[in-house]
Amino acid sequence: MTSSRRQIVTYVVLVLLFSCVFYYLIIRAKQLGAGGGLYVVGIMWCPALAAFATLKLNGRSLSDLGWRWPARKYALASWYIPLLYAGVAYLIVWLSGLGAFPNHEFVASLSKRLGLRLSPAGATVLYVLLIGSFGMVGSLSHALGEEIGWRGFLVPELAKNVSFTTTALISGIIWSLWHYPVLIFADYNAGTATWYALLCFTVMVIAISFVFAWMRLKSGSLWTGALLHASHNLYVQAVFTPLTRNTGKTAWFIDEFGAVLPPVAVVVAIYFWTKRHELPVTLVDSPADTANLVAKA
Repeated sequence: MTSSRRQIVTYVVLVLLFSCVFYYLIIRAKQLGAGGGLYVVGIMWCPALAAFATLKLNGRSLSDLGWRWPARKYALASWYIPLLYAGVAYLIVWLSGLGAFPNHEFVASLSKRLGLRLSPAGATVLYVLLIGSFGMVGSLSHALGEEIGWRGFLVPELAKNVSFTTTALISGIIWSLWHYPVLIFADYNAGTATWYALLCFTVMVIAISFVFAWMRLKSGSLWTGALLHASHNLYVQAVFTPLTRNTGKTAWFIDEFGAVLPPVAVVVAIYFWTKRHELPVTLVDSPADTANLVAKA
């Protein structure tokens, strides 16, 4: 069997090779919605395909990816943690005047979209309830493709070789870089300066990678990553951002490419980093950490 580090390299190379097909299609069209959105679905499943191929090439079983459903507390936390940090970030935006709530144009369109004669407030409540529940199914189906790869294969494999801190950093850096082509050359951005969008997005992704990695290693299940990812995409992209009204420079502060979500995510990342000693002994940061855990056992 090939060494763990060589398997990591193989996996990353395969992710890039598989993704190039969809990079080309999306960048040529210059929009994520091209191909009826199927190009995006395809690229989001490239990490999973790379994981399957890497395991196959090394004579390993698909069960190594961590398919078992997590304990209820981890499953629930994976749903509400993105809701909490996104909620805090957008509350800061709304209270500070960097953006405003609600976006009247979006709210006015909801009754028509829902096909019901509801007040703007009633339509908003119903929309949030529906998108936050049944909408998770669709969001999860897309996020699962990425998470089979990033948290199902990459994070546990990295954790065999390096500390939790390094595992979270490396997986976060790879995850963020993988998005760069469509962020730079297509419309996966907020319309602000490219360098600014890249900076905000990279800080946010690396920060939440600490949360994703901790939950994966603690629960032993890739489903925590899938739920975290689905919840993040759903609440940031489909709830909080469209409900926020532009007050002039709002695009520079909201969504995954604005300045408010990244520092909030960093605070959450620091919290989970302080809990790294709760992970299995083999996943702590140093021999000294191991000795401390043994002493506390």
